[in-house]
Order: sequence, then structure tokens, then C-alpha cells
Amino acid sequence: MRCGDLKESYLEDEKIFQSLFVKICLGIFFVVLLIVPFVAGPYVLYIMNLIGFSIIAAVGLNLLTGFTGQISLGHAAFVGVGGYTTAILVTRLGFPFWVALPCAGFVSAGMGLIIGIPSLRVKGLYLCIATLAAQFILEFVFVHWESMTKGIRGINVPPPRIGSFEFNTEKSYYFITFILVILVVGFARNLVRTKWGRAFLAIRDRDLSAEIIGINLFRYKLAAFAISSFFAGIAGGLWVGFIKVVTPEHFPFSLSIQYLAMVIVGGMGSILGSIFGAIFMTLTPELLNMLVGSSKEMFPGLDQFFIPLKDIIFGGLIVGFLVFEPHGLAEIWHRIKTFFTLWPFSY
Repeated sequence: MRCGDLKESYLEDEKIFQSLFVKICLGIFFVVLLIVPFVAGPYVLYIMNLIGFSIIAAVGLNLLTGFTGQISLGHAAFVGVGGYTTAILVTRLGFPFWVALPCAGFVSAGMGLIIGIPSLRVKGLYLCIATLAAQFILEFVFVHWESMTKGIRGINVPPPRIGSFEFNTEKSYYFITFILVILVVGFARNLVRTKWGRAFLAIRDRDLSAEIIGINLFRYKLAAFAISSFFAGIAGGLWVGFIKVVTPEHFPFSLSIQYLAMVIVGGMGSILGSIFGAIFMTLTPELLNMLVGSSKEMFPGLDQFFIPLKDIIFGGLIVGFLVFEPHGLAEIWHRIKTFFTLWPFSY
């Protein structure tokens, strides 16, 4: 039990690892994650890779929406920009995947800067409409710029390789995803502890007051869009390298809604919430699919009832979080930690 845990400086209060116990638990967790690919099957590793891609994209969106207060409905489009950039650089220009991936992030960041320019003049619902327009414009480009994107046929992408070794299985690709998730989450967690993170929070809470105290709104809003889009581009490039093909169907508007739901369900303004939200939004449909599959075997005549019921349950869970826990899964985790920190002497 931690007792008399007083902080004497801002740096102590902002430490990522508040105690030795936390460091040990996190170390054990990392060891478990490194052991998983050697004992899990291809399907489990496939799901874990999807969770990794979602975490990277959700962290980027949370930095923009949860920390800076700039709502975006076009996040999937930036993921698509990263995916197409990776595919084009690898297949047409002969770039190695390891070079194409960061390039995809920078191209997406540049697109984010362009889309973020109106953020100085508009906010709230109007900014939603601006980012929604970007989503549909980029979707149109993905489909109709056939000389570059090959339209609905898509682009086939070879798997990443180091020398003669190819990362063409769920197990081998898991390590790429794992390393990049650690880097992205670590960077984001440290970013929100800096003056940039404090500026983001000030803009979110009251942009007029932030401007009065000397925060350059245009610079920090554009930076939030660029960083968010960079992470989206990295997620898109990883996704394309994993499935080895990119088509416009992979980045619909519904995917943007799904990313926004990850941030809301996990907890806005929380890096840990982004992780929880990505895990929840990825695992829940899979669990519902398993439930529907088992129900079809037990009640073959009820297929037409259970299939739409899956979407109703999924939507109901999201609405339930909004109503009963608007601060998301991160707040639930915080309450659990607080309870056991003081237990059994809760007074």
C-alpha cells in the first residue's frame, strides 16, 4: 500500500512510473507480450496485430481530439494516405518498407497540415464538417486517380523483408507491430508531459484564454493535426504491409467513426484510454462473431435474427458507455487503481 505519497515538484507528479511496483508489473506485462507469439495461434496473432494498428491510429486521434479538442471525422482518410504512400513507394519507386513507412507518416502529416489550416477559423461542428469533407475528397481520389492508385483494383504490396527474411506471417509481423506500438505510445505519453502537451490541453479547455496567455493557437493546432496524421499514416502503412494489398474499400467513413468511438469508449484525453478503446473496439466484434457462429449451430433457423442483433449489441455497448461512463474505460481503471491503492484503509 502506498501511504503518504506526496509530490514536491511538478516533475515528480508527472512521472510515468510512480513506483517500483508499477515498473515491475509493466516489465512482466512486456515479457508476456513477447512470449505470446510463440504460444498463440495465427488467428490470435492476427487479432493482436489489428489491435496494434488500431492503437497507433487511436493514439493519434486522441492527441488531436481528446487533448487538443479538435474533432476529426476524417481520420481514416489519413490512414489511407499512409497506406497508399507506402504501397506506391514500395512498388513503383523500389523503396524498402522501412524507408517507405516513415515517408508515409510524413506525407500524411503534410496532408494533416493542409486540412488543419481551417482550424484557426472554425471549430466544433464546423470543423467536423471540414474534416468530413476531407474524408470524402480523399476517398474520391483513392477511387478515381487510377494512374496512381489503380482505383478499385488496388495495389499489391510485397511483405517487408530484412535481407532474405520476409515478415509474411502473423507471428513475424507481430514483432514489427509490437515495437512500433511501444514507440508511438511512449512518444505520445512523453509529449503530453511537455509544454506542447500543456498547450494542447489549454487550447482544448479554453482556446481564447490560451491565446491571451501567449499560446500560438495556429502553431499548436497545426502541430496537433500533423502529429495525429503522422500516426495515422504509420498505422496505414503497417496495415498495408500486413495484408499486402491496398484498396479504397479499406478506408471508408465508417472506419473514421470507429476510430472516434475508440477514443470515446477508451477515454478522451488519455493515452491509456486510447489503448483500452482500441482493444475494446477490436475484440468486441470478434467476440460477437463467435457468439453468432455458435448460435447458428445451436439454432440454425435464427440466422437472420442473430446477424443484425450483433450490430445492435455493438451499438448498444457504445451508447451505454456514453451514458453511464462518459470518461471511458480509462476512468474505470483509475477508480480500480485508487481503490486498491488505499485498500484496506480506504479512509
